[in-house]
Amino acid sequence: MNPELVIDNVTKTYPNGVQALKGVSLRIPAGMFGLLGPNGAGKSTLMRTIATLQEPDQGSITFGDIDVLRQKDAVRRTLGYLPQEFGVYPKVTALELLDHFAVLKGLVEKRKRAEVVDAVLRRTNLWDVRKRRLGTFSGGMKQRFGIAQALLGNPRLMIVDEPTAGLDPAERLRFHNLLSEIGENVVVILSTHIVEDVSDLCSRMAIIASGRVLLSGEPQSAIDTLRGRIWKKVVPREQLADHERDLEVISTHLVAGRTAIHVLAPTRPDPSFQEVPADLEDVYFSTLRAAEAKAA
Repeated sequence: MNPELVIDNVTKTYPNGVQALKGVSLRIPAGMFGLLGPNGAGKSTLMRTIATLQEPDQGSITFGDIDVLRQKDAVRRTLGYLPQEFGVYPKVTALELLDHFAVLKGLVEKRKRAEVVDAVLRRTNLWDVRKRRLGTFSGGMKQRFGIAQALLGNPRLMIVDEPTAGLDPAERLRFHNLLSEIGENVVVILSTHIVEDVSDLCSRMAIIASGRVLLSGEPQSAIDTLRGRIWKKVVPREQLADHERDLEVISTHLVAGRTAIHVLAPTRPDPSFQEVPADLEDVYFSTLRAAEAKAA
């Protein structure tokens, strides 16, 4: 049975007074788990804490029978981590740097290390460019290299922090395919502010904002709660403020240069609105809006 990551009442306040995490509790089983939230929500703080890079003020984290906060070496032996800011040495080849990372992961026997490095290069579709300098890689290739280093040592827990930000659509699709393959047998936490990443990849998710978990569960279940309550209308720009004052406008989109609004309401606001199927973006924005209204 694959171990489960259990986060219980984790808090973190930085010396400057910013309370980044406020009693975060989550249960994360094997598979792809999406941690969705705006920039500054506390996602990266939580990821760094799970990755043993910083201490929380209180709370506990366990991964199977490992106490994450007290058995850091045990966590690191089973962890693969792709941080949001992943730097590479531009003049070093992919093969050379992966070999170096493999040594750091404890793969000291040369033949075994070569086999492992070969395998992750092929799995991330980097074998053909393994002797190219990393400075010549595209954004998508660098992210795949980041996953390659995270895969060294067959981790059972993987953390990927904002992995598709800045990727073009083709690179993003390739990266999604790679992540979904990895996520079949291990715990993979995908931390992102991009709703489509979670919608495309994750069977379970949580929404976090201002250091608090606002919602957790299955994306489809969350979408189902909004069925029959999302209404769309294209409005002139000068009327947008009036609609935002009078209705619960949860999102706005530009469609062919015009402003389309999504409104959350139990019934059709007026005949000019059309009902549309709810999606995860509606869940995300309505959850954030409700939290903001509660805090106001």
